[in-house]
Amino acid sequence: MSDRHLFPSLVGLVPKSLRGLVAASPRLRLDEANRVVYDPSHPRSTVSIISGGGSGHEPAWSGYVGANMLAAAVQGGVFASPSTRQVLAAMDAVPSDAGTLLVITNYTGDRLHFGLAVEKTKAAGKACRLLSCGDDVSIGKQGGQSLVGRRGLAAQIAVLKLLGAAAAKGASLDQLYDFGTAINAQIVSMAATLDHCHVPGRPAETTLGPNELEIGTGPHNEPGYRKLSPAPSASELVRELLRYCLDETDPDRGYVHFGPGDETALVVSNFGGLSNLELGALVDELLEQLRDDWKIEPQRVYAGHLETSLNAPAFSISVINLSGIAADPTSGYTVEQIKEFFDVRTDTAWEAVAGSQADIGARPRGPRTEQVVQPPPPAEGQGVVDESRDVRVDPAQLERMVRGACEAIIAAEPDLTRWDAAMGDGDCGLTLETGARAVLEALATKGIAARGSVVEVLTELEEVLETKMGGTLGGILGIFLVALRSALEEGRSRGGSVAACWAQALPTALAHLEQYTPAKVGHRTVMDTLIPFAETMRDTQSFEKAVGAAVAGAEATKKMRPRLGRATYVGVSHEETELPPDPGAWAAMVAIKALFAGL
Repeated sequence: MSDRHLFPSLVGLVPKSLRGLVAASPRLRLDEANRVVYDPSHPRSTVSIISGGGSGHEPAWSGYVGANMLAAAVQGGVFASPSTRQVLAAMDAVPSDAGTLLVITNYTGDRLHFGLAVEKTKAAGKACRLLSCGDDVSIGKQGGQSLVGRRGLAAQIAVLKLLGAAAAKGASLDQLYDFGTAINAQIVSMAATLDHCHVPGRPAETTLGPNELEIGTGPHNEPGYRKLSPAPSASELVRELLRYCLDETDPDRGYVHFGPGDETALVVSNFGGLSNLELGALVDELLEQLRDDWKIEPQRVYAGHLETSLNAPAFSISVINLSGIAADPTSGYTVEQIKEFFDVRTDTAWEAVAGSQADIGARPRGPRTEQVVQPPPPAEGQGVVDESRDVRVDPAQLERMVRGACEAIIAAEPDLTRWDAAMGDGDCGLTLETGARAVLEALATKGIAARGSVVEVLTELEEVLETKMGGTLGGILGIFLVALRSALEEGRSRGGSVAACWAQALPTALAHLEQYTPAKVGHRTVMDTLIPFAETMRDTQSFEKAVGAAVAGAEATKKMRPRLGRATYVGVSHEETELPPDPGAWAAMVAIKALFAGL
């Protein structure tokens, strides 16, 4: 992998890139504080389709904002999902009387943050739905992977293209959701990489040898499903990928039926590091083998930098059964209509090399960025926590506890990053360090512990998680802390000891979190720490025993095969008896231990 970059650090890189994007598309707007690119001319009478995810996949997703496609897109940090607050800001930027459809790829962090935004929007009485797209056949149907579902690859861009065209024709929110579900069910995809990408400012991660490659890789630098050595020829590699995608006799990966005469589309995405010369040859090889070996001749072919992975010399292929979509009774559209939707022009990055945009018409030019007006600070006396609904601690002790937890997370960052790079995308440690430093800053500048209010500290933690972190852990911990604060306030309002309130509030928060994630003990996630901690506190009302259970839970992840999260996509040998600990579980344990030590 090449570790040379024009911008050698991620600091400020995402907003700088977004400013450059809207400069080239003058009618778009940028909410820089929330990293939202949006189309201010999107009509309120049609459904607003919004997508987003981690940065590093450009042009996804901000490059697809424009007429007949996305109304807005929201960008997280590199390979990290945007926060719930960012998603809500995107929805506020493009309000619709017809409702909002959020369309994401099937990753835990995106599901959590976009899902929480949906719940908050629906609670406010507004129509909103969430469509999660997954198409990667390297994620099989059997075993623990069935808990996760298929990972989303670049075929989601085709879903967005079809939905955007249907929305512009006046489709309702429910019609679009059903259409999108039908499309997603008729896609098979798989990726291959010659080497992994390099993230600016981070240490080098996994690299491949000169005569090996991986198949079943994802766009977040995850190791592949299977390593091939010696590396096969291009034609042999294509044959292997198509076999995984199209062999219907494979009980674990036969997701879609392709019948004789079915009309199809082919989508090939350059992950960023292949030459256009080779990409064109790859498309030709795919079309030849599809015709000769599978009797499939795609009616639409799309290839290019559709959803990248920084500078990775890699690609993904997707085959879409258009006839299968039309045959689904919930689809609502014929094959001819679906092809017409593919052919509708947009003024987005999808059309960057595709020709004239004359049929879209003149679009207004405006300022590149919008200044987000911050709400005024509360008047004196407002925002103070009701003492009858609060847990109060000696202020010096509370600050010592919070500071100790933050410093412990920062000290653990190198290990967390190294472990996450081995089993995931390497962003866990830095994401947590960012949050910890933001909390330390709040201790120094806002005095959040000065009144000894646990509820006030939890409220600030929620703010940090929504504005500074993102990612899967940001979503999980955000939901957990919102529910924990609410449960603590309710428990204190009924009276009872502090220990009893914690014993009731922790399981209540856990139950709320379990509505958003299927993770249980044994799945090698942060829940391996949180569940034992909460349940032991409930059963014993002993902080010491609860902390001990959290430590044991985090240690136990060393013996677990991953069943949820990005680590699920990594092939783990049966001979491996011990892995690195799950970084999320370990980080939660480190913070809990430090909090208790502060007592």
